[in-house]
Amino acid sequence: MTKILLLSDTHGHMDSTILKYAAQADEIWHAGDIGSLEVTDQLEALKPVRGVHGNIDDHVIQKEFPENNRFMCEGVDVWITHIGGYPNKYNVRVRDEIRNDPPKLFICGHSHILKVMNDKKLGLLHMNPGACGKHGFHQVRTMLRFVIDGDKISDLEVIELGKR
Repeated sequence: MTKILLLSDTHGHMDSTILKYAAQADEIWHAGDIGSLEVTDQLEALKPVRGVHGNIDDHVIQKEFPENNRFMCEGVDVWITHIGGYPNKYNVRVRDEIRNDPPKLFICGHSHILKVMNDKKLGLLHMNPGACGKHGFHQVRTMLRFVIDGDKISDLEVIELGKR
């Protein structure tokens, strides 16, 4: 069983509440627009971090984090990218690969809009944790946490961090 904290769009922001939830996870996944390696350094001091760079991330962050990160977590095929779209509206950059070889869990950020939905055609679960940073048009800062146990994804919880 692996407890996951999923966040995105920190835009260089980190605070004690995010770190409190990070300490409770087994792994932390960041879906891009990190903003500063200080963010991931603070998270990595607590737990292992997997992530991707986003469209605001500079060359230093791009060297540390790929554009796409596909991996297995227990029995779940996971694909994280920053700009990925969502079911029936996938970004052109990932659309063909998703259709040809869909993961079980597809994660992206970028929109600052919290969204979790099933793609019944492809048999995958899509997650976007919204944004937990203070820059952007979102009103409430959000993250997600959930559990992966074997090939099952469960105990999904939205974490609201207050107004930006």
